[in-house]
Amino acid sequence: MPVNVLFAARPERWETYEAPLRAALSEAGVEANLATQMPAHEVDYIVYAPNSGVEDFAPFTRAKAVLNLWAGVEDVVGNPTLHLPLARMVDHGLTQGMVEWVTGHVLRHHLGMDAHILGQDGIWRKDIPPLAQDRRVTMLGLGALGQACAEALGRLGFAMTGWSRSQKEIDGVTCLSGDQGLRAALQAADILVLLLPLTGDTENILNRETLAYLPHGAVIVNPGRGPLIDDDALLAALDSGDVGHATLDVFREEPLPMKHPFWAHPQVTVTPHIASETRQKSASQVIAENIRRGEAGEPFIHLVNRELGY
Repeated sequence: MPVNVLFAARPERWETYEAPLRAALSEAGVEANLATQMPAHEVDYIVYAPNSGVEDFAPFTRAKAVLNLWAGVEDVVGNPTLHLPLARMVDHGLTQGMVEWVTGHVLRHHLGMDAHILGQDGIWRKDIPPLAQDRRVTMLGLGALGQACAEALGRLGFAMTGWSRSQKEIDGVTCLSGDQGLRAALQAADILVLLLPLTGDTENILNRETLAYLPHGAVIVNPGRGPLIDDDALLAALDSGDVGHATLDVFREEPLPMKHPFWAHPQVTVTPHIASETRQKSASQVIAENIRRGEAGEPFIHLVNRELGY
């Protein structure tokens, strides 16, 4: 008997996901009835985007899992009606895209490329950057995305430090945890990359106090979550020169309002939440694998820890 899979996301997502999902389910050997509408009590799996409009999971009495289309789950993990297993999206395409974006912007700041790209004014600026081994990069967040980015930067020779809430061990990365570890990680950051999940413990993790731990003139690169940073504290640090530049891909409100001071600040680069995007083909394969596992009685992959929030 086919399993019933509800695709709960905005209509434009269905247009791009329908064919890859059907193909992935077929390749996984799963016979499925895939649709955007069906009676809640008949649904076996929910492929879910938090902006879909589905907020009450209580009617889904026979569903086995909610399979999130996004890597971030902060908009659903606290839903009091959700008692089903919740899997976040860990997708090779998303990971590779994040590695490429982070590597590109870290190299941009490491090499001082802006001076030559923007400074076409006849001035011969021969400022030689240090080698990567002499540039300290800190990664806040060592989950799947953070670890992949830290390893990629480490292979380029950067002196890598990583911080996470729980202690990790990664070859080529000095791994720290805890409050004292956070301070040491920030103090070791010529370039700081944020790839933490958004939880009650990580919101505003960069604030007036913690920003002061950074070396003078440090660069911040945030492709993680907007609320990881206190905007007012960051602007003050940029105005004083304590932070040399901030490249920001995520914001508290998106699209970033036109009147937000980030747009006009000379030491801020705004990118429109493009650091990484879930790729339909590879994401569909992840979803299909979890449905195959559920039907085979095998453990789901990428399950969210409700207590930790990710």
